Amino acid sequence: MCKTLGISRAAYYKHLHRKPSKWEKEDKILDKKIYKEYKDSKGIYGAPKIREKLMKKGFNPSLKRVQRRMKKMNIKSIIIKKWKPYNTSKKRVEQKENLIKENFTASTINEKWLTDITYIYTLEDGWCYLASVFDCYSAKIIGWCFSKNIDASMALQAIKNAVNSQKPNYETLIIHSDLGSQYTSSEIEGYLNELGIRHSYSKKGYPYDNSPQESFHASLKKEEKLMNKYKNFYEAKICIFQYIEAWYNRKRIHSRSGFITPQQCEDIARKSA
Repeated sequence: MCKTLGISRAAYYKHLHRKPSKWEKEDKILDKKIYKEYKDSKGIYGAPKIREKLMKKGFNPSLKRVQRRMKKMNIKSIIIKKWKPYNTSKKRVEQKENLIKENFTASTINEKWLTDITYIYTLEDGWCYLASVFDCYSAKIIGWCFSKNIDASMALQAIKNAVNSQKPNYETLIIHSDLGSQYTSSEIEGYLNELGIRHSYSKKGYPYDNSPQESFHASLKKEEKLMNKYKNFYEAKICIFQYIEAWYNRKRIHSRSGFITPQQCEDIARKSA
């Protein structure tokens, strides 16, 4: 064998009995920790978030090192495509006041909420619909409703769920939506007016005004929906509940919040109030 490889017997046995270096030992340990964080995130976290998780557990590898080890292990994050706005509505809609104007910055929780509806397909029940409410400060989904019907009642229920869970100061709260028929309905307008909550609307044909909410929908569809084929409405509802309540709100860290979860961000805000 040595003759075939063109090396001496001494070199062969030296290589055979070589002890791993300090760096090789550390890389082996690091690989296990990186892979655990990667699996715990369902393959969603890339090197920056994995590094932040490791640092919070007392390990301090450089970002480049984490990137290098992930490449070595041939693992990478599920890539979230950047959200691209689109407008399919042909109906003429009266423009209403836009209070947000693409300013999604908030000084604390329950100042600015965004709400929208997205479509979820199931094999037996066809298209179903998710209405959700997004807090601009914490990035938490604070209320949602999943329904077989896309109507004002399901959009309103998501808002009511957010109000009941958050108990906000109505006078300082703005809720922003598009100009869809659900959100311009008398049911939603009447409910918000009764509470004294200001309603802001996206400009006609300009969905950028609700982009953080749209980004959540993109994450949901990439991280959860596209990884599963839902049999029916009830199976989809269970999976969406698990994604929002168990994963997105309580485990998924966000760089915009200093690499903490939406629930942690909300908890800190409540303690500081």
